[in-house]
Amino acid sequence: MSFFVSTAIPYVNAAPHLGHALELVQADVLARQRRARGEKVRFLTGTDDNALKNVTAARRAGVPVGAFVAANGDRFAALKEPLGLSFDDFVRTSEERHRVKVAELWQRSAGDFYRRSYTGSYCLGCEQFKDSCDEHDAPLETVREENWFFRLSRYEQRILALLEDGTVTVEPAARRNEVLAFVRAGLEDISVSRPAARAGGWGIPVPGDPGQVIYVWWDALANYLTADPAAWAGAGERVHVVGKGIVRFHAVHWLALLLAAGEPLPTTILVHDYLTVSGAKLAKSAGNAVDPVELAATYGTDAVRWWLLRDVAPLGDTDFTVDRLIHRHDSDLAHGVGNLVHRTVTLAHRYGARSAFDQRHEQIGHDFRALCLAVLDGVARGNQLVEAERPWQLDEPRRTEVITELLRQCHSIVEQLTPLLPGAAERLRAQITFQDPPSPVFAKLRP
Repeated sequence: MSFFVSTAIPYVNAAPHLGHALELVQADVLARQRRARGEKVRFLTGTDDNALKNVTAARRAGVPVGAFVAANGDRFAALKEPLGLSFDDFVRTSEERHRVKVAELWQRSAGDFYRRSYTGSYCLGCEQFKDSCDEHDAPLETVREENWFFRLSRYEQRILALLEDGTVTVEPAARRNEVLAFVRAGLEDISVSRPAARAGGWGIPVPGDPGQVIYVWWDALANYLTADPAAWAGAGERVHVVGKGIVRFHAVHWLALLLAAGEPLPTTILVHDYLTVSGAKLAKSAGNAVDPVELAATYGTDAVRWWLLRDVAPLGDTDFTVDRLIHRHDSDLAHGVGNLVHRTVTLAHRYGARSAFDQRHEQIGHDFRALCLAVLDGVARGNQLVEAERPWQLDEPRRTEVITELLRQCHSIVEQLTPLLPGAAERLRAQITFQDPPSPVFAKLRP
């Protein structure tokens, strides 16, 4: 069994923020779960280099576009260590390997393209023609140009059937229902190119028409396939982790592109809502972006990953504060997991209890909060056993039984924690297998 998981690829008009970290950590957990089961995993992320907003930001900075996107792209790639990520590939859409494959896909879909003039309102923030935008404050631009169009309407009934019968799953159900309503209302053909002059010559040229560059979303979506076509085609499951603002691109446009090119479809699209600060969506343009690298440097990778997995709601936006991050770390990890393991290992060392562990606890799921709560349930059971039995007051045979059971429960907790907090789990595992002496694994962030 092989498993393919990807994040969306962000624009590189500015540095990464905590919202990007959320998606990366969620996808990382899914990848680590499957690797623990012995599956072959391909975890893909990268950057969307060819957006018009990147061109605009580079001009504003007075930097050549290529140098600008490369430098900001490096900042996204550098999230790997501070967030404890395990992605296998990082594709930048300005790379030659991507350009070649996108041009090939375009040519394979040539029967679904036609050229016509178009006038419409364009949101640069979304990189999309639309009548209005709830996510960006800037006014829509009126754009009049001649573009290549894709016959999205041709695939309406096939996409509807795929979503209705569960061939392609969108989770949570509320997002699936939104996509279904959108498709049932009827699909219109979409513009899939832009004049090269408006893009300053930046982007992937339309094959046979160098005066046009391929629309950034058509180009960006293709990265899931172009980075490693064999991994995409050979995967038993193909999972995208994306934000709610781009669901239609992934659950409608992407399906049509793949159908046109004769490629396998994604199996699951996991949708997360937004992180906010004081109720406002985290955004580079809004000036409220929280730097995940700085956050991890100050409070630690474990604290950042745990908050993203433990506190972020599966449906509905979640407000971030440093106080909430600290509270979760100290109450759940320092006072919870860390305290139970420390007191158990201390008892085992004091009374000479030992046990071997070969049991694996596999919890595969998309509800990250539930995975965290399962860990905390194990902590609660362990603490209840300590309080009920008070092993330091027992005779030797019963004391050994209780401590052995506590070690078993700690092992279970560590196995459940491994995909969530891999670094911390490794340190805890060294203690419960007596490779390291007992010591607190999680230092409290707030005395």
